[in-house]
Amino acid sequence: MVELKAFGKWSTAGIKVNDPGLVDFITVKPVFVPRTGARYAKNRFHKSKIFIVERLINKLMIAGHKSKKHKITSYTLSGKAMQAYKLVKDALLIIEGKTKQNPIEVFVRAVETAAPREEIVGIEYGGARYPKAVECSPQRRIDVALRYMTQGAYQKSFNSKKTASEALAEEIINAANSSSASNAISRKLDIERQADTSR
Repeated sequence: MVELKAFGKWSTAGIKVNDPGLVDFITVKPVFVPRTGARYAKNRFHKSKIFIVERLINKLMIAGHKSKKHKITSYTLSGKAMQAYKLVKDALLIIEGKTKQNPIEVFVRAVETAAPREEIVGIEYGGARYPKAVECSPQRRIDVALRYMTQGAYQKSFNSKKTASEALAEEIINAANSSSASNAISRKLDIERQADTSR
């Protein structure tokens, strides 16, 4: 039986999720073309069963807002599936060339490392608002990590000589190495620091 590989290049056979909280929410089952076209959109927790690389592609198509404002991030933020697909594939090739490791495994480590454990919510009590630290659910941890990665990559590639795929590859490598040069890691540390002070 022929082994199915992601993008026809990379095996996911030996990849394991080390974070026990994210084991059921990061799927590394390979698909040749990571594109389901939101077939399971109405099913609860459907995202958890989708290949984690496809979730990155979906997030690249709609990177989300920053401070409740949709800001210009990059001309590659077009909402086109094939453009996002090519961007991710090129980024994975760059990661493989730089790290000499399986890029899917590097990406899984990056998501695990960049996923915040705590967040802040605003509580209104007696007309006054004050911050309160809350634990972040596993599904949201992954969503937030992917959002910060894609926004960081787009921000670094906007109005720059660096391409979006190079910026995304750099963001994933830095996140996997827990480097504060990664937007996802720096935002995670900032959020957890604020949550720690408001506990």
